[in-house]
Amino acid sequence: MSGDRTSGAGGVMRSTAGCEGAEQREDEQEDEGDEDLRDGGVPFYVNRGGLPVNEETWERMWRHVARIHPEGEAVGRRIRGATDLPKIPIPSVPTYQPATTTPLRLEAIQRYIRDLQYNHTGTQFFEIKKSRPLTALMDIAKEMIRESLPIKCLEAVILGIYLTNSMPGVERFPLSFKTQFSGNHFRHIVLGVHSGGRFGALGISRREDLMYKPLEFRTLADLVQEFEGAYRGYWHTMRKVKIGQYVSHDPHSVEQIEWKHSILDVDKLSKEELRRELERHTRDMRLKISKAAPPSPTKDRKRDVGSPHRGPASPLRRNSRSERRPSGEKKVLEPKPPGDMNGYQIRV
Repeated sequence: MSGDRTSGAGGVMRSTAGCEGAEQREDEQEDEGDEDLRDGGVPFYVNRGGLPVNEETWERMWRHVARIHPEGEAVGRRIRGATDLPKIPIPSVPTYQPATTTPLRLEAIQRYIRDLQYNHTGTQFFEIKKSRPLTALMDIAKEMIRESLPIKCLEAVILGIYLTNSMPGVERFPLSFKTQFSGNHFRHIVLGVHSGGRFGALGISRREDLMYKPLEFRTLADLVQEFEGAYRGYWHTMRKVKIGQYVSHDPHSVEQIEWKHSILDVDKLSKEELRRELERHTRDMRLKISKAAPPSPTKDRKRDVGSPHRGPASPLRRNSRSERRPSGEKKVLEPKPPGDMNGYQIRV
């Protein structure tokens, strides 16, 4: 595949072709949050035309099938010409009895995410802009439930946040990994969860042991090591771990999700240093929830009061920018408008 950037009305595709300085540019893109859209090393599209899928996006999906399927165009002709295709069951959103325990509720949410199935079509159906406020991302989660289409891992994180919003005893945070295999880099993201002094994770992946983790890990370091061991089973070497802050339970919150509060370079840290940094991040997350978050804006808010996520006195935005640490050291960034982060690399 050429190194040119291909775009269309329904999405954007970026090539994985390597060239001199690619690793340096990749790290710069990571710092800015501008990450390529690749699925297992293969570029994929994002549907920007909304649902139902428009004709251009639909035809592009079938061309993708013809390129990657062993039967080529024949499989597309066979399916598109069929009149008796089986009806796909629609998963039911989990409901609980008041006495249902937190681990069982999380397990039910994971079953629902799994029942939606992993998206192998080469096109991500829902556009996730990570710079959007939480309330807008929750609207996308509602659309995912309504459409019941296959999803990729970033979509699963947004859906997991929505489905756990009504569980105040469960704290949620983004947990993403950068790994290397055979000279190529891969990315994956899950939703870390913390409740009752134990850590776990929700998500979706092609691999069974790279998504759901039950609520049984005593520390965040234990959870990360569990994922690292799973990656080793696929001959992947973990290079970076990025952990965000706890996400608000208010579905109408206008604050942004902090995706990368800590960026840990696994290559440069010993196991003990990595554990210490993860323990420090855990303390940072606890500190955040101990502070009272500003209320969501209401219709009767005074006109002379600025938006809490834009104003210079906003403690959450200011602290989140200044406290983000690569490999344990504080990193101060110049304030700038949030980038248009259109997706996330999905790996393995």
